[in-house]
Amino acid sequence: MKKILLLGSGELGKEFVLAAKRKGVYVIACDKYDNAPAMQVADEREVFSMLDGDALAAVVNKHKPDIIVPEIEAIRTERLFDFEKQGIQVVPSARAVNFTMNRQAIRDLAAKELGLRTAKYFYAKTYEQLVEASKEIGFPCVIKPLMSSSGHGQSTVKTFEDLKPAFDAAMAGARGDVKEVIIEEFIHFTSEFTLLTVTQKNGPTLFCPPIGHVQVGGDYRESWQPYQISEKDLKDAQDMADKVTKALTGYGIWGVEFFLTDTGVVFSELSPRPHDTGMVTLAHTTNLSEFELHLRAVLGLPIHDIRLEHAGSSAVILADKEYEEAPEYNLVDALKEECTRVRIFAKPGGHFGRRMGVTLCYGAPDADVNALREKAKRLAKTVLGTDPYMDK
Repeated sequence: MKKILLLGSGELGKEFVLAAKRKGVYVIACDKYDNAPAMQVADEREVFSMLDGDALAAVVNKHKPDIIVPEIEAIRTERLFDFEKQGIQVVPSARAVNFTMNRQAIRDLAAKELGLRTAKYFYAKTYEQLVEASKEIGFPCVIKPLMSSSGHGQSTVKTFEDLKPAFDAAMAGARGDVKEVIIEEFIHFTSEFTLLTVTQKNGPTLFCPPIGHVQVGGDYRESWQPYQISEKDLKDAQDMADKVTKALTGYGIWGVEFFLTDTGVVFSELSPRPHDTGMVTLAHTTNLSEFELHLRAVLGLPIHDIRLEHAGSSAVILADKEYEEAPEYNLVDALKEECTRVRIFAKPGGHFGRRMGVTLCYGAPDADVNALREKAKRLAKTVLGTDPYMDK
């Protein structure tokens, strides 16, 4: 029986563990707090800070996993090289995790080494450096921590007066011990999309049908399939995703984000794991969910193909206030409607705006996807009374 050590136990990790258990895999779920979502369905759990390299090494030595699967950014990632040298498979690879957990490494790889089309950008460790960079970038611009997730610390800055608050927010929202920001030109895009990309040990790189999504402050609020895109733009995105995943090496699913503009596709970001926006695949939009695809790639199991089977949409369920314990969810109103599913993440508590679950709506492949989007958002609002588009 294969043994997986899962580093990070949020909602994405929970769905991955469920997929792993269906294949008879033993899973130890780790996070900095107890009773995290993935821990509730795993075989064992460990509670510790994964930024503590010695604690991380102790857990690896204790459980002796066959595979280490990182699910979050806040990990002492350089230790993964040591584990890989010991013969432990790191997903997708130690190189990939180290690059993608830091925006500077992945952006420089994409723009400077691979020549992908990206937004113009600079880095800043101090506010004074940020001011100088803003003179080159102009306004509006986007400020992000070099290491963060779910939009923490990200701001769109429209005027010089907003620059200092954005810098402070980015520093406060940074994960780990990297205290530096990236400032990017604002891309005037028509839409954003995710291209889930699957790299395999014994097969070709595969692509899921693209997923349209909307983010607020860098955090996913809704996603849908199918997403309308020209054949040329899709081919350009696939070529870019193929180049960057090959350069990073390893096997698994990658969430590659793009902007679609009037002049083509622009590379945005990349995650070496299942992606928030890919939760729409839990509505059976594709023949295999992103979590099943990730598991198969990790285990070296065959993936015959990836195809669209339903039109579908997802919308987030956000906490409406502070919760010391799990809230009471109204599931009745959402589940009254056909072709609807609700996934509650079962987080032990919550704060205002925390993602607590997701609604999933689906229909025939040629169903009106805009109608499905409106339905998912409307039903998400009934569960805790909060609008998926509210400002956190």
